[in-house]
Amino acid sequence: MEIRFEKEYLRELYEKGKTKEKKYRFQPQVVNKYRKTIDLLESVSQIEDLYKFHSLNYKVLEGDKKGISSVRVNNQYRIEFTVTQVISETVVAICNILELSNHYK
Repeated sequence: MEIRFEKEYLRELYEKGKTKEKKYRFQPQVVNKYRKTIDLLESVSQIEDLYKFHSLNYKVLEGDKKGISSVRVNNQYRIEFTVTQVISETVVAICNILELSNHYK
């Protein structure tokens, strides 16, 4: 899948492992797992492949977050994203990362 980042801090976390903004500071183990999870999202060819990775706990959210999907980074954090499929000669799934959020807040 092609990965896009909605917010700059998400790109910085992935590319550099840290952000300029103090508001978005995470523990090193959370950042490492976030980066590995983004790499995994990028490696799959179709969204259905995420069901094979049980530890990700891939879900399509409901209610006020209808249309948003999520995967777990760890027991506390999840990545929320939207998926758009572009149909042409090849099918391209674009994963737009929306948020790295604390699941319990």
